Amino acid sequence: MKSKAVKVVFDRRKEAAKKGYGYVDVVVNLGKKVRKYVLIGTSTPEEWEKDSNSSEVKAVVEKCENILVTMNVLGEESNVENFNKHFYEEQAKNNEPELSPEEILAQKDFIAYCEEALAAEDIKIGTRKHKQVVIDAVKTYGKLKTYGDLTPKNILAFDRWLHNGERSDVTIYGYHKRLKKWVGELARLDEIPRNPYKIVSVTRGKSKERQPLLEPELKKMRDYPFDGKLERVRDLFIFSAYTGLAFCDVQNFDYQSMTVKEGDLVFIDGNRIKTDTKFFTPILAPAMEVLKKYDFKLPKISNQKANDYLHLIQAQLGIKKNLTFHVARHSFATLALAHDVPIENVARMLGHEDIRTTQIYAKVLRTTIERHATALQGAII
Repeated sequence: MKSKAVKVVFDRRKEAAKKGYGYVDVVVNLGKKVRKYVLIGTSTPEEWEKDSNSSEVKAVVEKCENILVTMNVLGEESNVENFNKHFYEEQAKNNEPELSPEEILAQKDFIAYCEEALAAEDIKIGTRKHKQVVIDAVKTYGKLKTYGDLTPKNILAFDRWLHNGERSDVTIYGYHKRLKKWVGELARLDEIPRNPYKIVSVTRGKSKERQPLLEPELKKMRDYPFDGKLERVRDLFIFSAYTGLAFCDVQNFDYQSMTVKEGDLVFIDGNRIKTDTKFFTPILAPAMEVLKKYDFKLPKISNQKANDYLHLIQAQLGIKKNLTFHVARHSFATLALAHDVPIENVARMLGHEDIRTTQIYAKVLRTTIERHATALQGAII
């Protein structure tokens, strides 16, 4: 009978429904929320149970169980670092007569390690999605497959590849920041001879300031006779611009379960998908018109496609600002602040835990300064 501490699992990444196959892993429960995953390979939903009973898989399970016994006898703390020490030392011993250190590194799957590390992290769903994007970029790049590929030269080549796309310097820095953590952990565990990020310097750069749409521009967008997909994307943008919801929250919005009526206004009372923080924001009149137009069920589309159509909308409207869906949320914040909504209330509407995040949106408008200056002048005796 298999130990409850070691078992075989299938498709923990939930990819089988889309790809037709999933990963088979041996999972070792080391403690509360502390797990080690050993990637076995891929299988189909129909075949995985049969594959999990193969002699190769049983050998890995037995090896893991023996390591747990060894750690217990030696009085070692039950953590991933100590487990890896035994697991990979034994693997290296078995390979030593036949393989050079470089060949051993070339056999170890870096992408699988990243996916295992991400799966083991106790993080919010939004953060998990951002980290998965980094892993997907590494997969697409295709030249950081093994531990042996983790060299300063290859990290710099990956950086150049990232810069050849449409990603901003700040976005690319974020990719490196997440990747650096996983690479650093491998170096700390002596899985790789050196940490390439100790040699390579990656700068943050400056983010491009997003320019919100002002009220006349939002009105122009609302009134323009778009049709088809452009019309639907425009409507989603307007809904966001008059509620402050981020794209993923717009796509997740359910009128029946997420709204309450207070006085003459309907409010959205929910939690942000990205951070799981609560928000409470009004559905202003233009957003309510969008809901009525679609019988209170908003259109569905991917963020990438929405941003592609927004570039076409931008061109047709003759707007010089670079439109992305996040500009709608930025526009809502600017609109609220321009009409003297206290920044603390704007933070609650947007679902910000820290008001400093809201201050990023708080670009003081010239018209607001003029109005306040006139009021100040009138107050002077």
